[in-house]
Amino acid sequence: MSLNPLPFEDENAGLFGTHFGLLGREKIELMLRRRMIRGLGDIEPGQLQPASLDLRLGATAHRVRASFLPGKERSVEDQLAVLKSDEISLEGDGAVLERGCVYVIPLLEFLSLPESLSAAANPKSSTGRLDIFTRLITDRSEIFDHVERGYEGRLYAEVSPRSFSVRVRKGSRLNQIRFRRWHPQQFFSRTGFSVDDKDLREHHARLALVDGELNLRGGLVLRIALSAETFDSKIIGYRAQKHADIIDVDRVGAYDVADFWDPIHARADKRLILDPDEFYILASQEKLHIPPDLAAEMVPIDPAMGEFRVHYAGFFDPGFGYTASGHPGSRAVLEVRSHEVPFILEDGQVIGRLVYEKMAEAPQALYGQIGGSNYQGQGLKLSKHFRMP
Repeated sequence: MSLNPLPFEDENAGLFGTHFGLLGREKIELMLRRRMIRGLGDIEPGQLQPASLDLRLGATAHRVRASFLPGKERSVEDQLAVLKSDEISLEGDGAVLERGCVYVIPLLEFLSLPESLSAAANPKSSTGRLDIFTRLITDRSEIFDHVERGYEGRLYAEVSPRSFSVRVRKGSRLNQIRFRRWHPQQFFSRTGFSVDDKDLREHHARLALVDGELNLRGGLVLRIALSAETFDSKIIGYRAQKHADIIDVDRVGAYDVADFWDPIHARADKRLILDPDEFYILASQEKLHIPPDLAAEMVPIDPAMGEFRVHYAGFFDPGFGYTASGHPGSRAVLEVRSHEVPFILEDGQVIGRLVYEKMAEAPQALYGQIGGSNYQGQGLKLSKHFRMP
């Protein structure tokens, strides 16, 4: 499909109403009833989030030599046949995905999107915090984590554990998908509904998006917290251990932090040196609140600003950080990996940017009001699999 298609008629206007933007839980349920989304087995209620759908691993994992995209002329299955991948059953108690290896796993969900809907995927928060590099692949695609308008077919996850070997099984949920409804006159763009800084200032004036100063630069700028005063604790982060046991991704609160993570203590100079190929869990100085009519995504800061990658799992749902007082209440937890050289971070340094998008309609149930909201009110927090001290 062309990146600049001609305007189309929205045949689903009667189903989705007159609003355009990200679809909330209620409209995703409508897509399920209309079989625009279908699965091998029933979609489970717990998969539905305020502005996204959790995706489930299928019954077989294909271990491959390297990451790939199928390209415009091939399906994922075509490519797997050429690569002669090893097949691993995920039935029953599942299987261990080894650290440093790459797997392609057919998902249990299929899509049959109309021309007015596209989709984007991202790892779930818990997946990112375990350093499991996860991306969505579709047939005849040249882009990861993107589903073009009108796509019909199966979905696949590329999974590569980076710090820990993990046990997964059929039905495990590692990534999630969002759906965007396009206006007939809009051209195709991943950020077609992003909210500009002027509108964000107006939102902030009505209901604070962040505690303290609103720092905008094509979205909300976030700064790293490396001071003990920020957390009322000497621990300002965690670094993944090199040689740890296997983690079962479906076990919640099952593991001791000390068996997998080394705490990072605050220094008097409020600095941290990132070592190459090490994985860190850190947090933002800012506390956030995502209002009901917006969703957000963490995007990389300009690569010219530092040799590191931040935040694999970038989706923030409407209602994240909400408190009864109306004051922002949740920090952004940052998954950070340095690249080729050691890099010094200083307290307050810019490390990421939150880009906001409009919801087509505010969802009836916000983050924190439904099951699975494991990170509401978080400070510095590891994934849900660990018993925090």
